Amino acid sequence: QVQLVESGGGLVQAGGSLRLSCAASGRTFSSYAMGWFRQAPGKEREFVAAISWTGGDAFYADSVKGRFTTSRDNAKNTVYLQMNSLKPEDTAVYYCAARREYNGRKYYTAENAYSYWGQGTQVTVSS
Repeated sequence: QVQLVESGGGLVQAGGSLRLSCAASGRTFSSYAMGWFRQAPGKEREFVAAISWTGGDAFYADSVKGRFTTSRDNAKNTVYLQMNSLKPEDTAVYYCAARREYNGRKYYTAENAYSYWGQGTQVTVSS
């Protein structure tokens, strides 16, 4: 069992940056592949980024590639999403998700691959 708590959201102007954090409870955080998703008003939740439990492998949605970077610090039980060059279309509630994974290189892009979810943090980008 793992509990996830996101933080770091807020209001930022277009072109600005934010760093989201996702803090996890539990002693086996390093055995969880992590993902980031977002949901804009009136839209379905969509994949943003994923990272393997070792942190050595990551994957990004085309819409954020080159602007967002995910990383993790297993000693701090925390995964991060650094968001640069933000656009108004990045406005959404951002969620982190976790899935127990023994393969240190695996990551997942599908929502239904994840067992645990945080409550979300709002990111608003003004034009």
